[in-house]
Amino acid sequence: MTRARPTAPATPAAPSVRDLVRLRAERPEAIAEAAARRKRRPLLRAADTADTAVTAGTASERARPPHPGRLMIIAADHPARGALAVGDRALAMANRFELLQRLCLALSRPGVDGVLASADVLDDLLLLGALEDKVVMGSMNRGGLAGATFELDDRFTGHRPEDLVRHGFDAGKLLLRIDHDDPGSLDTLHAAARTIDAMAAHRLPVFVEPFLCGRVDGRLRNDLGAAAVITSIAIASGLAGTSAYTWLKVPVTEDPDDMAQVMETSTLPAVLLGGEVGDDLDGAYGKWREALRLPTVRGLVVGRSLLYPVDGDVAGAVDTAVSLL
Repeated sequence: MTRARPTAPATPAAPSVRDLVRLRAERPEAIAEAAARRKRRPLLRAADTADTAVTAGTASERARPPHPGRLMIIAADHPARGALAVGDRALAMANRFELLQRLCLALSRPGVDGVLASADVLDDLLLLGALEDKVVMGSMNRGGLAGATFELDDRFTGHRPEDLVRHGFDAGKLLLRIDHDDPGSLDTLHAAARTIDAMAAHRLPVFVEPFLCGRVDGRLRNDLGAAAVITSIAIASGLAGTSAYTWLKVPVTEDPDDMAQVMETSTLPAVLLGGEVGDDLDGAYGKWREALRLPTVRGLVVGRSLLYPVDGDVAGAVDTAVSLL
């Protein structure tokens, strides 16, 4: 069998962040142009294409095939919801130039499939040429600002299904937080269901991130107990007129040993979300490793803990996460 030769990477519209800023001011249409010529890929790599999929890195890294049928996605949609903190650093994600550098490094690592972000971040990455042959996932509802009294009124202020289609992006993601004491949660459920319908009409996967939550001393808290996560998965799985294009994005439970029972709640494919791991990244790796062995779990979507590791080694953190797959 003759292997296909890797194609030369496209020249980015903005070779540097300085060029990116200039393009945004002088040629805003460059974003749509970059989206139109972006090299796309399937959501999941097939096993028979794995030997030609990785072209970045050293010769030994190129020889190591990616993980067919699995996903490793870097998340960077936190700033659009006003969630800028990483650990005790309140504004860690506020420096956009640094965030882009970290994202470009993470996306260049072998085995990283793509990125989840809001429109502004994806536009930047398009101009920088960082999204070639990557899964691009648009963040759809960012209206529930972190810490706001209206945090649960999580309206769809980000990508619409038609935006994802127009830019040739590959999937969408929506956050579904439900508080049994908040009547507004019914509006959130309704909006999520209709959005899933719209995504299915375009045959675009949508990753639903469900939580049962409540307020403790005025602050919204997600319940990561097994019963709560099971209930949230059951609710999310039953939304809309079809589940054909629905994926789940689920947390690891407080007790990781409960994950086997939790993931029996639905047959929908799922990815694990990273969440806040604090200083114990090694502990998080262990929890993810065990959960990734479950039959419906197909990958990881991790953001702050890989982009801002305590030791500052973004490449090392990303490579370790990839190795878990």
